[in-house]
Amino acid sequence: MAWYCTGSTNKELIENLSREGLIKNERVKRAMMEVDRGHYAPSRPYSDSPQPIGHNATISAPHMHGHACEYLINYLRPGSHVLDIGSGSGYLTHVLANLVVGTPSNGGPKGQVIGVDHIQDLVSLAHDNMSRSEGGKKLLDTGSVKFIKADGRRGWPEGAPYDAIHVGAAAEELHPLLVEQLKAPGRMFIPVSAEGTPASVALGGGQYIWVVDKKEDGSIHKEKVFSVSYVPLTDSPK
Repeated sequence: MAWYCTGSTNKELIENLSREGLIKNERVKRAMMEVDRGHYAPSRPYSDSPQPIGHNATISAPHMHGHACEYLINYLRPGSHVLDIGSGSGYLTHVLANLVVGTPSNGGPKGQVIGVDHIQDLVSLAHDNMSRSEGGKKLLDTGSVKFIKADGRRGWPEGAPYDAIHVGAAAEELHPLLVEQLKAPGRMFIPVSAEGTPASVALGGGQYIWVVDKKEDGSIHKEKVFSVSYVPLTDSPK
């Protein structure tokens, strides 16, 4: 169904995703409508398919970004703090920021999104991509969005705890350090390879999205929701 959603403009793409039921939440739809994928995907930006961005990395298909936001939406409120691991092009980081950054002029809470990638060129690319729009530039200038080079498997403890954590590459395990960095309550959306299967081998099958909830009492609830195909969450390429 997803491939029917490709559009000729960002607006047409998001409207198609909404019409097909791949985006249901109005806040998510509005946040995605306000971020032009043409600033983030170097080719076929309005196709509902993953696109290469260099360094063996991709920008995920927009319907997957919609799914991620909708699974996290109850934790993406104005004032929330979010960690986006494998931030890549910076597209989803921008969408997440639209959902959590309050309006200072209204005295609202100031949310923040930290994008982490282990490749410096992608950290720079994300920053440059966001700077292409006035809204993105403002988020960067105010510190509401920061891009950092780091090993995503270790998260970014300096900014913890987080209301929500999104992981955009397939982990070989549910890394305990990431769970530790969640608030209580908090939620993580993470692709994980099937037990005993290296992420690099599982590419193309054997990966599943897990939704991980940390409850108010600190207890952990995990749910496997659907199968996916992501690039692996690994060391930097040699």
